[in-house]
Amino acid sequence: MDARRFDKSKLPSRHVTEGPTRAPHRSYLYAMGLTEEQIHQPFVGVATCWNEAAPCNISLMRQAQAVKKGVSAARGTPREFCTITVTDGIAMGHQGMKSSLPSREVIADSVELTMRGHSYDALVGMAGCDKSLPGMMMAMVRLNVPSIFIYGGSILPGSFRGKPVTVQDLFEAVGKHSVGEMSDADLTELEQVACPSAGACGAQFTANTMATVSEAIGLALPYSAGAPAPYEIRDRFCFTAGEMVMELLAQNIRPRDIVTLKALENAATVVAASGGSTNAALHLPAIAHEIGIKFDLFDVAEIFKRTPYIADLKPGGRYVAKDMFEVGGIPLLMKTLLDHGFMHGDVMTVTGRTMAENLANVRWNDDQDVVRPANRPITKTGGVVGLRGNLAPEGAIVKVAGMPIDKQVFRGPARCFDGEEACFEAVSKKQYKEGEVLVIRYEGPRGGPGMREMLSTTAALYGQGMGDKVALITDGRFSGATRGFCIGHAGPEAAVGGPIALVRDGDIIALDAIKGTIDVELSDEELARRHTEWKPRGTAATSGYLWKYIQTVGPARDGAVTHPGGSAETECYADV
Repeated sequence: MDARRFDKSKLPSRHVTEGPTRAPHRSYLYAMGLTEEQIHQPFVGVATCWNEAAPCNISLMRQAQAVKKGVSAARGTPREFCTITVTDGIAMGHQGMKSSLPSREVIADSVELTMRGHSYDALVGMAGCDKSLPGMMMAMVRLNVPSIFIYGGSILPGSFRGKPVTVQDLFEAVGKHSVGEMSDADLTELEQVACPSAGACGAQFTANTMATVSEAIGLALPYSAGAPAPYEIRDRFCFTAGEMVMELLAQNIRPRDIVTLKALENAATVVAASGGSTNAALHLPAIAHEIGIKFDLFDVAEIFKRTPYIADLKPGGRYVAKDMFEVGGIPLLMKTLLDHGFMHGDVMTVTGRTMAENLANVRWNDDQDVVRPANRPITKTGGVVGLRGNLAPEGAIVKVAGMPIDKQVFRGPARCFDGEEACFEAVSKKQYKEGEVLVIRYEGPRGGPGMREMLSTTAALYGQGMGDKVALITDGRFSGATRGFCIGHAGPEAAVGGPIALVRDGDIIALDAIKGTIDVELSDEELARRHTEWKPRGTAATSGYLWKYIQTVGPARDGAVTHPGGSAETECYADV
């Protein structure tokens, strides 16, 4: 690529590299070994969420080197930097989980600040764990410089006595162990083989759901989000991303040219079709918010309702992300959805071509059963369903992928817990009854704070053989690995006096994922009376980041965002 195609007078990096007044700035660049030619080329931020917290992120630094080679080959100057990640698998089941969702905002904010502070012209963002994927994509559309997203890749499945396993099996094994159905030795053996490589959790949990989104929304190269972390082809995807971001810069194709309302609808479609994580209903509105597009939980749920569920992926199905990649990848999934009218083909992508053009040469693979044709789905409606009723006027979400239709209606007495720990203790000691609706509240964005996931509790129930004999509701979240009648994001949350705060033990709750309703069988007058008696709870988060998060975070319906977003924007970084 000819570097003369770039006019530095129109790029952000001119503020640190061009003209006599920038001699002090250039001296720092020379100090790092850059040549005069490199200094006057476009600067590309290569942002990774690398850390040693978990296998999801451990390969990102290595993959970043391939991205940098691609940028350099296309006559750009790569500048690598890292941001944080809080990995849900490690944070799960204790107070550390309160840091997970807030980390999404810190990731987006820190990438923004690094790009702004050093005046980089383009961005390749690399992420490996649940919140880092939407956090990086949020930064891209916020900054609006030419950008490409790269997923670090999924983990390979483990093998336990000849049976493929994932970390989901281990969480459920804790429940089996608690009731004496698994020995200490068996649990130890399973934990040593469940996660055999680098990469994010291997099934269609939140990381792989948002990786699928990255291709469907147009920010990732075709096929790049499906390849497992250990596969050497990842380096080729990374190198190509480095080259392609320079082409986007030359053509001035920016994230907001790509992430439109139609692209967001495509993203919601692949979530439903793949039986993806309910967390997508939190992250897609947050990405939309960065651009000023209205796309809340109800908009997402409407697409879920009309989309067929076609990818037979765990936790509700049989296969993992590696399996789908090897039979045709995310493009195979999107091709059948496009062919049968469920996706928009006329949206721009980071290839510089439309989605329809990207998928034109994708051929259906008859020799596989990981993905069904969209006209012959597993079920006619998506694997994720939105709910609404007097218990959640601002909506709630449930994953029904893999649930028999007769299990998608539930009615029973409430058993209320103020916080996850109280519920987990009751489940661990089997201090609950079949037919109950377990209500976990004060775990919302503000109330938690941080909207914790509840995988430990739900997995323990399945391990005890009770996963389909009780229902759960929370104003917090459920993991992408959760299965069963587990409803999250109930809003308004308890911390602001939402109806979930007013429920008492024994109140009858009626849930219907077919009709999309969630109600407590109380009159409006009784709910109003209880609200007058309700008093806000205090919080232990009286300083530090979680205190700051409480002050600014909004409702789950809108993505639990912390700033006014694109609708309030008067100036975009890319145009400074």
